[in-house]
Amino acid sequence: MKFENNKSGNGGVITLNNEIKEVGRLTYTIFPEDNKLIISFVLVHPEFEGRGMGKYLVEEAIKFSRENKWNVYPHCSYARAVMRRMNDVEDIFLER
Repeated sequence: MKFENNKSGNGGVITLNNEIKEVGRLTYTIFPEDNKLIISFVLVHPEFEGRGMGKYLVEEAIKFSRENKWNVYPHCSYARAVMRRMNDVEDIFLER
């Protein structure tokens, strides 16, 4: 499995790919003036659902945010649910 972060301007897409094709993707928007990354959407293709791939995408977005010293607001309800279950994101997790 391999992540690819395609940032363009103040937005981007993180894709997760296996050896053959895309497994899923996460879209985000960055507000640098607020030190904030908003997770807009997480998608895992149906044949890969139920294997934790969405969580891997959220974790990759968190890693990217930490590298840039941004907080994370999960607008996507799935990403919000994942982050609420994580123990090590209190420092960057924006509930609102």
